[in-house]
Amino acid sequence: MMNKNLLAGLFLSINTLALAQDDAAKYAASITPSDLKKHLVIIASDSLEGRDTGSPGQKKAAEYVSKYYKEYGLQPIATYADGSKSYLQKYKLYKRSWGEVYVKANGKKYEFNKDFYLNGLLDVPEEISTDLVTAGYGIEDGNYNDYTNVDVKGKSVVLFDDEPKTSGGKYLISGNSEKSKWSGPVSWQVKAKLAREKGAKYVFIITDKTGEDLDKEIRQRAVMARRFSAPTLKPVQENPAGTAAFVVSGKVAAEILGTSVSKLNKLKSEIDKSGKPASKDFTGTVSLKVGRVSETIDTENVAAFMEGTDKKEEVLVISAHLDHIGISENGEINNGADDDGSGTVSLLELAEAFSKAKAEGKGPRRSILFLNVTGEEKGLFGSEYYSENPLLPLKNTIADLNIDMIGRVDEAHKNDPNYVYVIGSDKLSSKLHEIGEEANKKYVNFKLDYTFNDPKDPNRFYYRSDHYNFAKMGVPVIFYFTGVHEDYHRPGDDVEKILFDKQSGIVKLVFHTAWELVNRDERIVVDSHKE
Repeated sequence: MMNKNLLAGLFLSINTLALAQDDAAKYAASITPSDLKKHLVIIASDSLEGRDTGSPGQKKAAEYVSKYYKEYGLQPIATYADGSKSYLQKYKLYKRSWGEVYVKANGKKYEFNKDFYLNGLLDVPEEISTDLVTAGYGIEDGNYNDYTNVDVKGKSVVLFDDEPKTSGGKYLISGNSEKSKWSGPVSWQVKAKLAREKGAKYVFIITDKTGEDLDKEIRQRAVMARRFSAPTLKPVQENPAGTAAFVVSGKVAAEILGTSVSKLNKLKSEIDKSGKPASKDFTGTVSLKVGRVSETIDTENVAAFMEGTDKKEEVLVISAHLDHIGISENGEINNGADDDGSGTVSLLELAEAFSKAKAEGKGPRRSILFLNVTGEEKGLFGSEYYSENPLLPLKNTIADLNIDMIGRVDEAHKNDPNYVYVIGSDKLSSKLHEIGEEANKKYVNFKLDYTFNDPKDPNRFYYRSDHYNFAKMGVPVIFYFTGVHEDYHRPGDDVEKILFDKQSGIVKLVFHTAWELVNRDERIVVDSHKE
């Protein structure tokens, strides 16, 4: 027969567990579709202008969530040199972008990413003028040398793209395997480097593309060029004296050289036909300016702290990103209701639920940090900054529950909205994965879709939101996500398309998972190291 004291203790433990579960359900009930919507109509309003990182709209959003964290009784935790505390963890991003960029010749000014584009990086802060010369294809290889008797020192050189071809389309240089040192068509980088070695100051390359093909290429190159305008978390030293080239159409090349397209084409055909460098060239004068501008972006994470009771040194982070992509070039506002307005307002509801519990003496045993990061859209910068400058020791951080885009339905689930993608839960802690599954089974009963948790998934979502900067530091994570939809990073990502009933279910799942994590006796262990 079981010992009476042991039996009584067992009943007490079961009763305590049941009461704790009742408490969890009670406070989770405060998470409602109407409250989520109340906050989201502000966070995703036109007045915040898309919450671009460091913009006035993003700062208004930070101010808005800070106000509610204060109302809920959460504490500011960022400490500044004067001893003051703030909800704002301030940091800087550093940006080098294109300034004024143009080419002028024969009384006409040509526009960057319209009339020409740039391959590589240049910095010409003041307008400079040079003589123009042509040097065929700009190739020096064995018996073929476009620079024979051509002086390019201190000048700008204009070159044909690609390399000479026979009438049958065979490359004369790389196609001659016995004589050529090139294994494939001679690239613009090789030509630009050679021209610089010959003393040329700048290089212009005439593209073979015309019409819509050229317009498409310029658009694509303009997008690619933005990598030279992307912000960084640390200052970057550029090397603008490297290989670069202005890419122009045949029409622009003819205009700056004071000739015609037909004459340029004829010259090119003569080289192809003879297999020898040009016997004549065209000349002219060109002025150009390529400005690079330095900019510092001041932004901030929002961090609100709820202190635990008997295990307060340990902390659970619940995160979402506050920023979005701002205003499009055509003036349309990208409100980012789902990305990640949905996560932002979810943190407010979670903070309110836990604050209600604490006010009634049911506060968490472990501490909780509600963390709204910025810079996610620029490169996960806010969470990276936090991981390198944590407000609470990462060794005491038990997990990060990250919420990014949980308000819509993707194509794969259009007929079954009660789902959520769960990513990363088993990567570092088998217990975290188990807790998430149990919370869903007991309280929510959504479909937990692990499609994107597969390390072979080509979308690589595990690496694309803020939880990753915790995971790479060894902190177990769960990423809650409902997938990409047709309005992803577009002006159509608006409040009226959010499924608040669905969203509230996911937020309750996060709450119950968090409740177990912060109130259980043992801290979850890091026992998995899955790919």
